[in-house]
Amino acid sequence: MNADQGFTFTATGEGKGYDLVGDRCTIKIGGAQTGGAYMLIDDWVPPGVGTPPHSHRREDEAFYILEGEMTFGVDERTVTARPGALVHLPRGSLHWFKNDSSRPARMLLLTCPAGFENFVAEVGIPVTNAAIPPAPPTEAHIGRVLALAAKYGIDIKLPA
Repeated sequence: MNADQGFTFTATGEGKGYDLVGDRCTIKIGGAQTGGAYMLIDDWVPPGVGTPPHSHRREDEAFYILEGEMTFGVDERTVTARPGALVHLPRGSLHWFKNDSSRPARMLLLTCPAGFENFVAEVGIPVTNAAIPPAPPTEAHIGRVLALAAKYGIDIKLPA
């Protein structure tokens, strides 16, 4: 990632990568480069991987599907998003997503304002070899996510 007087260029294959409970998040740009305005993650999601219902108190989120398909639930609604689809989730909305297909999916995740990338960096597992797919999450990794979510304004709703 190169930044010069406000200009940032992150080439194909560049960005800090983290495995986050089963998916691969590559931070393409963060709040440090955007004055806190937004952040953008390239998110690769293997089949069967997703999030529990949760909400963000600090950020609005938008997901733009590049490859594959993702199922999103927000409040009482469920949609299937395919390449070219955009899902916008206002802060405070209870939502989840999952790759219910048999193929990997890839999407861009934009949050406004920035800050979510710091959560990813703190709880994610740094990628040392991008050619190796993310491993399934361990109980320890899930525990770390649950322990630190509130610090970043994320409320996770686990099944009773």
